[in-house]
Amino acid sequence: MANGSLSETALILREKKSFDLAGWTLAKARKLFKNTIVIIAALALWEVAPRLGLVDRVFFPPFSEVAKAWWQLLLSGDLAEHTIASVTRSLSGFFLAILIGVPLGLAIGWWKPVSEYLNPLFETLRNTAALALLPVFILLLGLGETSKIVIVLYASTFPLLLNTISGVRNVDPLLIKSARSMGLTSFRLFRKVILPASIPTIFVGIRLAGANSLVVLVAAEMVGAKSGLGFLIQYTQYNFLIADMFAGIISISALGLIFNYSLVYLERRLTRWKPTSGE
Repeated sequence: MANGSLSETALILREKKSFDLAGWTLAKARKLFKNTIVIIAALALWEVAPRLGLVDRVFFPPFSEVAKAWWQLLLSGDLAEHTIASVTRSLSGFFLAILIGVPLGLAIGWWKPVSEYLNPLFETLRNTAALALLPVFILLLGLGETSKIVIVLYASTFPLLLNTISGVRNVDPLLIKSARSMGLTSFRLFRKVILPASIPTIFVGIRLAGANSLVVLVAAEMVGAKSGLGFLIQYTQYNFLIADMFAGIISISALGLIFNYSLVYLERRLTRWKPTSGE
């Protein structure tokens, strides 16, 4: 009888596990459908509209032609060359912005004397558009890699600074009071309370900086570069290779998505303690 009860229990557990797996698979399928249905519909419209004459096919080719051009660029190696050039410049400026912007934002947000000295300069610089300074960077640093990395650094630093300062200054005062009542020193208070509580807001700045790094870089590559996705888009436009131009634009969009979702994944890993919406 005991063996029979154990067999029935094992069967029930196996059925429950199969049911849970089926439910999880169905939920994932529904989420994937919701996340992709609009994109698929947009691509279908892109394919159909030029063929039906709704838009000029010469200037707006069907998506299948763009995909074919993208594949040809990939096989030739041109796409990889330009993508590597853009990613290298973008990541270099982006990581330099993190190394500078996050510590500086923490200092401005937490220590009042630092804020009083640096805020006027910070407010002046952040209201100056990065692309407006591109000619200055080119004159001072030339048309090489340095000017492009520096303009990405400039454009990426200020979203990081703003969100880091906001994250520090908007920490729940009750947390700070509770930590002080437990006898934490100023340094331990900053390390144990302020910094962890600021991470979600800091990551908002990091994601904005990541988006800025690509947008500004593409514009810089259109002005003075011999490689990169921005250069590819401008070159194909001048030579009336419209499908190749759209292929370059799609590549930039794909890079932006990969960049953003990588940062989202990293944020979730670092803020497991934070409940997400719906939990």
